[in-house]
Amino acid sequence: MSAPVVLTVSQLNRYLKALMDGDQNLSSVFLSGEISNFTNHYKSGHLYFSLKDSQCVVRAVMFAPQARRLRFVPQDGMKVIVRGRVTIYEQSGQYQLYVDDMQPDGLGALNLAYEQLKTKLAAEGLFDASRKKPLPQFPKAVGVVTSPTGAAVQDIKQILGRRYPLAEVVLCPVQVQGAGAAEQIAEAVARFNRLDCADVLIVGRGGGSIEDLWAFNEEIVARAVASSQIPVISAVGHETDFTICDFGADLRAPTPSAAAELAVPDVRELAASIAGARQRMCQSLGLEMHRMRVDQMVDRLTRKMGRELETGKMQLAEKSAALQALSPLKVLSRGYTVALDAQGRTVKTTEKITQGDSLSLILQDGTISCTVTKVETNRTAGED
Repeated sequence: MSAPVVLTVSQLNRYLKALMDGDQNLSSVFLSGEISNFTNHYKSGHLYFSLKDSQCVVRAVMFAPQARRLRFVPQDGMKVIVRGRVTIYEQSGQYQLYVDDMQPDGLGALNLAYEQLKTKLAAEGLFDASRKKPLPQFPKAVGVVTSPTGAAVQDIKQILGRRYPLAEVVLCPVQVQGAGAAEQIAEAVARFNRLDCADVLIVGRGGGSIEDLWAFNEEIVARAVASSQIPVISAVGHETDFTICDFGADLRAPTPSAAAELAVPDVRELAASIAGARQRMCQSLGLEMHRMRVDQMVDRLTRKMGRELETGKMQLAEKSAALQALSPLKVLSRGYTVALDAQGRTVKTTEKITQGDSLSLILQDGTISCTVTKVETNRTAGED
């Protein structure tokens, strides 16, 4: 009987690893399970986690090159389907799954990534209404960030030229789908802001699948649009398409054509508005002239009444002076006296006065009652 072979731990682990690596059934395995113990090593980019079902668990790792291709962020409790190979990690002797690809189980990866990014940016306040900037009423230059060959740019140019030919159209051509598109769009928005060469921006493209529109769902585009000092109109896809760019922009347009209509006023409407304002101004001016004539008439009447009042005052003063001169009191003030008989009649002569009659003498400051003791009649010259 031969002696048993004594192996080192390393030899055992290498042997088992070789067995598993040589097994074709373990070289490409699809597993479904729930993520737990998820760890994202941000410095290395590697993802470490476990996959479990109701009874068992297996360790798993996804290295940085594969992890960078993910459209969504894995999280604990998320149900996924993964593809990878099963082998042993020699140092620990623990077998684990090396994941090459991962997809959400149920909801698509792109839809999940969309919802995750939307929730994240909304929590930061990036979509708050208080951040939205008003569009300029009469822009001098309209910046357009889109593909130079798509139908969207032609529609935008045509509508801007028809509605408001006074505005200059500044096109910054970019790739709107595929690798590098998101970076080009974000850089174009930043360039417009650095050069300050537009009063309002239209960022968008025509319709397509979620994959075609995905550049406008990237975080770099959403942040560039939200941080733009120039107001941004997002116009991506058709009316039913919503992208992350739409939420970050100052205004969403259902289509690129609608964005062009929102960006500028219509010169025909402006002309009609000016004509209406001119007509109202003329009507108002006519009313104003009428009011001026009324004011002039009132002013003339007021001046005439003032002159007549002054004349009346002067005439009254003259008549008062005349009456004052004729007043008996005026005579009395000069030392004269008025005599009244018992019946209150003025005594003008001595003919009807006899000794013993009672008279009242009116002076300037009062009345004296007296009795006649003697009557003398003055004879005028020439009388017998």
